[in-house]
Amino acid sequence: MQAQHVKQTVVVGVDGSESALTAVRWAAQEAVRRHLPLRLVHAFSWPDTRHFGDPGLGLDYHEVLLRAAHKQVSAAADAAATAAPGVELERQVAAGYPIPMLEAESDHAQLLVLGSRGLGGVTGLLLGSVAVALAAHASCPVVVVRGAEDLDALAQLPVVVGVDGTPNSEAAIAFAFGAADARRVPLIAVHTWWESRTDPVLDVVLDWDAIEADEREVLAQRLAGWGEKYPDVPVQHIVARDRPAHRLLEQARGAQLVVVGSRGRGSLSGLFLGSVSHALLHHAPCPVVVVRPEPGTGGGDSG
Repeated sequence: MQAQHVKQTVVVGVDGSESALTAVRWAAQEAVRRHLPLRLVHAFSWPDTRHFGDPGLGLDYHEVLLRAAHKQVSAAADAAATAAPGVELERQVAAGYPIPMLEAESDHAQLLVLGSRGLGGVTGLLLGSVAVALAAHASCPVVVVRGAEDLDALAQLPVVVGVDGTPNSEAAIAFAFGAADARRVPLIAVHTWWESRTDPVLDVVLDWDAIEADEREVLAQRLAGWGEKYPDVPVQHIVARDRPAHRLLEQARGAQLVVVGSRGRGSLSGLFLGSVSHALLHHAPCPVVVVRPEPGTGGGDSG
């Protein structure tokens, strides 16, 4: 049996944007919290032409981009050191494209952190491409840092986790409990159920109280055992007849972190990367963590 790699770093994508610097500050504090190095990763590519500007200047375009990349990483290192004094830093600057490079980095990372938007062009970490792709395929949890310009203001807010009715959310629950415990804040567990049929006759016949009671039992079963493992984490259960993205976005307004799985059961309360996770990645007012299920929990990537 092949030995598993030890996850040894927190990796953050750097592209020179203000959003990426916000992600760096958040990631630096998380790295210190986890007693891990923070790895600053910048990928850049260039066109086939060998010269930049006036060919007579003899400026090699690759060297220009390389110098710019190192300058951006140095600025990120300064931001990290300010946000989390004493954080151990590693730097990786290389030619390539962000998605494959960061996906490879995730093989050795406990966490992969991205800004909510980039500069665009050859080096930009675009939410619509990089973050969504990595949230679906990275080998570790992916954090998209939204609404975290004032980290101190977030520090006392709770962690929110979306829980569906299958083992697929187990990894997200584990991450959320660990995050709440490390931050010494409460955890809000959200489980929604949604009946799309609108027949008024059926609405009268269905026992909505009984359905809600069943859904509360589903949530209790999914959380069973975690309270004993994390006895110092107060847990609030929220069960609602609502669409999961709507309720999670509502709860995220008062949270420092919202955690979801990358895929769900595909029915009433399923958490889809293409729907719920996608909505949170684009619209949440706080950082979002997308956690892929552990191997062997079943199901395929959604969306």
